[in-house]
Amino acid sequence: MSVAGLAPEYIRSIMPYQPGKPISELAREMGLPEASIVKLASNENPLGMGSRAREAVIGTLTEIARYPDGNAFALKAAISRKFGVKPEQLVIGNGSNDVLELAARAFLAPGLAGLFSQHAFAVYPLATNATGAKCIEVPAKAFGHDLDAMLAGISPQTRIVFIANPNNPTGTFLPGAEIEAFLARVPSEVLVVLDEAYTEYLAPAQRYDAVAWLSRFPNLLVSRTFSKAYGLAGLRVGYAIAHPDVADLMNRVRQPFNVSSVALAAAEAALADEEFLAQSADLNRRGMEQITAAFAELGLEWIPSAGNFVTFRVGDGAAVNLALLKQGVIVRPIAGYGMPEWLRVSIGLPEENIRFIEVLRQVLA
Repeated sequence: MSVAGLAPEYIRSIMPYQPGKPISELAREMGLPEASIVKLASNENPLGMGSRAREAVIGTLTEIARYPDGNAFALKAAISRKFGVKPEQLVIGNGSNDVLELAARAFLAPGLAGLFSQHAFAVYPLATNATGAKCIEVPAKAFGHDLDAMLAGISPQTRIVFIANPNNPTGTFLPGAEIEAFLARVPSEVLVVLDEAYTEYLAPAQRYDAVAWLSRFPNLLVSRTFSKAYGLAGLRVGYAIAHPDVADLMNRVRQPFNVSSVALAAAEAALADEEFLAQSADLNRRGMEQITAAFAELGLEWIPSAGNFVTFRVGDGAAVNLALLKQGVIVRPIAGYGMPEWLRVSIGLPEENIRFIEVLRQVLA
């Protein structure tokens, strides 16, 4: 037997996460100039990073030979001020993906279980499987979370319930009151990980304050990221807000220096840049209207989205995706989420959205 065959079966059974196709890879595959390619596959902010974050990045470069602050003191202080929480309630991660995995490592093990919805973020089963715990997938309701079914699916072995709101890749949204009622019914020994990676894109009428619930629900963890609306996807920085005891356990399994000094400085600056955040949300709202109007014109079904992307049905997702790629437009196939007839497109700049719509119209014709 090879040394690889000696790895635990639950590790060998993991299907690796498939990221969105990079522009450079498509250019090589199709022989296209990189400048002609439009990437709308990974829910990135088409504006890039804000000017305040960019200035902060430049300011760190003279100290790049030094290790970053392993405790992320300045960023934790900024988050604490913004949300009225204590630094000991915070966990800083290498993207919110890291935060989700830290929660799994701290609370799951063989013989235990993590629970999540069908069509929810692929990292939930990956993080659960990596600990040897059992995955419990609850059937979706209208492509989103069925909280009653999820509550019924909790067993004595369940230690974590993952909820994405808005959900990726379907964009579905749960009103805050429904989540709050769910938390009141979940057993206190089950950690509820509320993944709010896209919360900055919510319309004002949809907003709720999950952080305020922490004082009543010590088994709640709120996860957020700087990769989406803040435009820092390439720097990889996210955070969790939780009860101090929960945060303490996660920090015990966190790698030292898991977030770079550049990312820490950029995130601290971005957190204070309300003008850029509002600009990003407004661009997203207008882009969503632009793309969904085109879907209506083309007679396509789509799932109403509260994120910075929208999922739409095309019949043969793989064939349409390949046709789009050949013309230099990258969207996201989601057959791996059990939705082979659907594709997900991120909202881009107005001209990028136009290019996508024009090419899609040609492909479907």
